[in-house]
Amino acid sequence: MRASQINGCAYCLDMHSKDARAHGETEQRLYGLDAWREAPYYTERERAALEWVESLTQITQGHVPDDLYERARRQFSERELVELSMIAVAINGWNRLAIAFRSEAGTYQPQQVPRGS
Repeated sequence: MRASQINGCAYCLDMHSKDARAHGETEQRLYGLDAWREAPYYTERERAALEWVESLTQITQGHVPDDLYERARRQFSERELVELSMIAVAINGWNRLAIAFRSEAGTYQPQQVPRGS
C-alpha cells in the first residue's frame, strides 16, 4: 500500500486496503500508513520494510542509502530482502499499469477469507 500511496494509484489503494481489512488489518494502521514514521503502532521490522519500499519506489531521487541497507539487513535475511524488493518492483509495475489503463477505484471486491485464516 505504501508504494501505491507514493505513486498515487487509487485502484491499488482500494484493492489493497480491502484485502488488508479482509485479512484482519486494523483501520488505524491503514489510515496511519502515510505517516508511519510518527505512528507508534508499526514494529521495527515493518518500519524497515516501509522505508525500504519507499526508497525503491523513489529510486530516481537517489540510490538506497547505505544506512538504510544496514537497517534493513538487521531486520531481514538476504533472501527476505530480495523477496521484499521483488514485491516493491511488482507493485510499482502494477501501479503504472493501473494508472495508465485507468483502472477504476472502488470496483475491486476482495475474495472471502476462510475463518481462522
